Formats: sequence, structure tokens, C-alpha cells
Amino acid sequence: MTRPKVTLPRLRALAAEATPIVMVTAYDFASGRVAERAGVDIVLVGDSGAQVVLGHPDTTSVTLDEMLTLAKAVRRAVHTPLVLCDLPFGSSELSDEQAVATSVRFVHEAGAEAVKLEGASPARLSRLRAIVEAGIPVVGHVGLTPQTATALGGLRTQGRTVDEALRVARDALAVQDAGACALVIEAVPADVVAEIRRALRIPVIGIGAGAADGQVLVQHDLLGISEGRVPTFVKRYADLGKAMVDGVEAYAREVRDGHFPAVEHTYPASADVVAAVREFVDGR
Repeated sequence: MTRPKVTLPRLRALAAEATPIVMVTAYDFASGRVAERAGVDIVLVGDSGAQVVLGHPDTTSVTLDEMLTLAKAVRRAVHTPLVLCDLPFGSSELSDEQAVATSVRFVHEAGAEAVKLEGASPARLSRLRAIVEAGIPVVGHVGLTPQTATALGGLRTQGRTVDEALRVARDALAVQDAGACALVIEAVPADVVAEIRRALRIPVIGIGAGAADGQVLVQHDLLGISEGRVPTFVKRYADLGKAMVDGVEAYAREVRDGHFPAVEHTYPASADVVAAVREFVDGR
């Protein structure tokens, strides 16, 4: 059966009826197609694509044009889930006008249905309000915010001290009050998030934040494509990275051994065609 299109009202309804919302990242047509076929609710074109697809050392290295290229590829594959795009570092920091212009590009050029904005400083809240006033839905992101991880002491859990936990709580409420349609909370103790959620009226998507209205993971992490250490909150549901290497190694081995291509991998030609080509080559 064809699934109905996931919309913001549908996400609010899922949260209201306590049906968990499923979000996963995608960065190209292939990963977008996987998300579409798997039946997720939200596809996030995340700035984590900087690392897992483009090979950058961190999320702050990706450019707006690179993100738009990734988002356009994903949009071509995704029809049912809601498409959410990260605003990359440097594309909204200068002014509210820059933030709105960037968000408009994601909508016009990549077909985004909402954008995600990290942080809850006064400047970030101003950007959020401006984007919402321009008619573009915004998903907030508090707790561990990778784009500003250096200021938070690195990629580490937030909310373990009283001061940090209260900061996350204040940030979450401020983002809601600024007009966000949903909120991602990352790397915050589950018990802290449970208390914060009691004051929130918008859907909360957790990543390393315990039970929430929904969950999000990086597709390359959950499928075992990413290399190296992954965060504690990641669960591997497959080991595709090894399977991919094994497959390419087997292909290379058969090419070198002369086992590929076999007859079944070639196209036949009639004898008269072969004879004509032979005569042409011999006559040169």
C-alpha cells in the first residue's frame, strides 16, 4: 500500500498519539531511496554528510553549495517522508537576512520542507524567528550541537551537571517559544530529557537522549558503513561496510584471475557481424 505523505501536522499527530517518529539521514539518491523504501517519517539531509560522504574532518567544513548538491540528490529519491535540511555552519551566522536567504535556497533549489538550525543563543533564536516569519518551518537542535562543539568542550555529553542540564532546558524552551515546529535533543541524559519534555508542546526527536517522540541516527552509522569509533548512542543494524569491501575484493580477484567477465556477462554477435569486422581489421 502507498503510504500517505508525511507532513508537519502528521508528525504532530504521531507525537500526540505516542507513535514514535522515525528520522534517518540521507546524503545522495541511493541513501534517499533506502530511506524512502524503508518507510521512515523524516529524512534529514544532515551536515554530518561532510564527514561520512565528503570526507571532511568535521561538520563545519561543508559549504552551502555542497549541502545543496546533497539535498537535491536526496529530494529526487524521497517522496513520502518529510525532507529536512541542516543549515550548514557559516550559512546563517551573519544575519537574519542571510539565514532566511539560505533557507529559501533549500526550499527553492532542493525542495526542502523544513530546515534545521542548531543552538539557542540570542542570535540563533533571532535567526529561527526570522526563518519562521518567512514561512519556512524550522526544527531546533539543542544539547550537543556539533557545529559549535568546540565551545561546548568537544563532542561530549551535555547536561550532566546542574548548570548544563538547566542550560539545555532553557535552550529547549527558548527554541520552542521562538517558533520551532520540532526539536532535536542530542547527547543528553535520558532522565534530564524526560523532565524537559514535560514542558514542551512540540515533538522531540532524540539522538543519544533516551526515549522521546522520535529518534534519529546517521544512516551510515546504523548500517555499519562508517569507519572508526561511533558514538555510544549508535546501534549497528548491519555491517554493510565489510560487505562492500568483501564484494569489491571479490570482483578485483576475479578480474585479475580472468574469471570475470564470463560468457554470461558478454553480448553475443552473429557470425556475419564478426566476419565483417575481422575483414575490416585485416584489411587495414
